[in-house]
Amino acid sequence: MAQKIARQHHDVVVIGGGSAGIAAAVSAARNGADTLLIDAGPLIGGELLSGIPIDGCLNTRGEWVIGGVGREFIDECDRLGGFVGAMFDWRSIWVVCCDPEIMKIAVVNVVRRAGVKMLLYTFAEDVVVEDGRVVGVVVLNKNQRTLITADVFLDCSGDGDVAMLAGAPFEAGSDKGEFQPVTMVFRMAGVETAPLLDFVRNNPDNIAVKENPWITQSREECVERLVAQGFPKVFFKGEGPLLSGAIERGDMYPTALVGITPVSMARKEVSLNTTRIANVDATRTDALSNSLPGLLEQVWICQDFLKRYVPGFENAHFAGIAPRIGIRETRRIVGEATLTIEDVLDARKLPDGVAKGAHHVDVHGDGTHQLRRPIRDGGSYDIPLGCLIPKGLKNLMLAGRCLSATREAHGSARVMGTCMAMGQAIGTAAAMCTEMNRFEDVRDLPVGALRSRLLEQGAVLDGTH
Repeated sequence: MAQKIARQHHDVVVIGGGSAGIAAAVSAARNGADTLLIDAGPLIGGELLSGIPIDGCLNTRGEWVIGGVGREFIDECDRLGGFVGAMFDWRSIWVVCCDPEIMKIAVVNVVRRAGVKMLLYTFAEDVVVEDGRVVGVVVLNKNQRTLITADVFLDCSGDGDVAMLAGAPFEAGSDKGEFQPVTMVFRMAGVETAPLLDFVRNNPDNIAVKENPWITQSREECVERLVAQGFPKVFFKGEGPLLSGAIERGDMYPTALVGITPVSMARKEVSLNTTRIANVDATRTDALSNSLPGLLEQVWICQDFLKRYVPGFENAHFAGIAPRIGIRETRRIVGEATLTIEDVLDARKLPDGVAKGAHHVDVHGDGTHQLRRPIRDGGSYDIPLGCLIPKGLKNLMLAGRCLSATREAHGSARVMGTCMAMGQAIGTAAAMCTEMNRFEDVRDLPVGALRSRLLEQGAVLDGTH
């Protein structure tokens, strides 16, 4: 039966409402573009709503490497009482800890104030391409199908769905078909910080610290400083006696870590990053769906383990799970430039950098396996605009974990702080391209002009190690 397809047009259309997408949409709207943000789910914010800490906001030295819109989301969460703090794990990274329930509201507040239009519960199912331009995206929701046209499209889907449908080349996982594990972040409340930190102090062999050579303190000093911060921010390593013994006994599933992060000191609530099922191609809906039961089983195993063996958790209780399965890796779209592991590890600075990354190379594997490599001198690296422009398409840019990068470099740049910085860059670029229809090909936008605009609006592009 023939179906009439509705049409609508916007200056800029952003597909995907995770950390990259919300930053892109706010930046485009703030720079004068009529902006539509599309997401398949009921909420925007992506992993910002999971309780997992926001990595990539500061380098190992404690220098902020994101600003502008990314900081605005954190500041709004703080205004509402949901900011726990920025803290050093004395392993390699600074993390930003927020209450995910309050972040749900903070994200919408910032997006609303910027004048972004939202279309939730909406799936981008196809694209229309003519002469290297994405003319429109066909979306599906309860209003049936709509063809949405735009001057510039921004793919912040995480999986690079729009770029892939438009014909952009891509890579996925490793050359052996491996994918980093999917994860279900969960939370526990009623956790007592003092006995937990006493346990950390008295059992330092269980704690991951001093993984970046820039840290000059001894392991013992690192543990003491971790405890002195006074927060339940702890990284139990898989090879430590606590976890390895539990895995051997069958009290825990094989895992590289139990990452504990404070999300509310008032509720004595923490998030747990530990569950893992590797080698799931999350672009296959059946495979992703089938991982859910196993992840939830691991949630319950871990909360029982913590209550049995870790002081401070004896009287804690289960408090909730993330809104969705956490995905570390699917497609990497091939762009005009490619971020490499050398760029990351050497803390390379580039004249065409439009965002910074500061997270260590972090590639999770099956079971207890995880590759972690630090950035030189505790610094940060630049992401050039070319990593955010897919080959062969004139009016499409991308941000988030689908950026153009080698697998190892992607293991650093995939985190939320870096994704927000990338989002601000492409949102600003898209709006600049639509000003008086100056640039039909996003490549024609002078990078110097974009950098100047980003700096004016608070982005961090220079002045850090």
